[in-house]
Amino acid sequence: MSALVIIDVQRDILAVPGAARAVVGERFAKVRERLAELIGRAHAADRPVIFIQHDGPAGHRLETGTRGWELHPDLPRQPGDIVVHKTACDSFHDTALQVVLAERRIGHLVIAGLMTQYCVDTTCRRAVSLGFDVTLVADAHTTADSGTLQVEQIVAHHNALLDGFDAGSATIRVKPLAQVAFT
Repeated sequence: MSALVIIDVQRDILAVPGAARAVVGERFAKVRERLAELIGRAHAADRPVIFIQHDGPAGHRLETGTRGWELHPDLPRQPGDIVVHKTACDSFHDTALQVVLAERRIGHLVIAGLMTQYCVDTTCRRAVSLGFDVTLVADAHTTADSGTLQVEQIVAHHNALLDGFDAGSATIRVKPLAQVAFT
């Protein structure tokens, strides 16, 4: 059975200063629309929806308990959705995620969210190393420009790099939202 894992879609995850804020905000808005559709599909298929929420330290843009730390209000949450808190890029590291998945007999994760080169990448790789098959939703994860690479380059690079990545019998497949199905 599949579960949807939405990583770090919090109010201030992409808080960037200056003129870049509008560009980042526009990209983030498009991804949030796709995430809302994905969440709706998971709910309609009666599949678990798991929100990963990063608990940042004091002074961090995602400082626990602050407005910036809150899950983004555009995400359609329902009673019964699960929130797993983390403090590292790896959504499994020192969290309840693996237990939550085992209790529900989940073998396949549909992963989307932020930030591509950090928490999304790390969580995908860790999931397959733990034996989960993964579908990374190609057009439902994003990040901010790195200074060296633009968002589009980072996302395209990770989509290409992760597609087919495996560990034993578990594999990552990268698919656009239009091709994602919940089993």
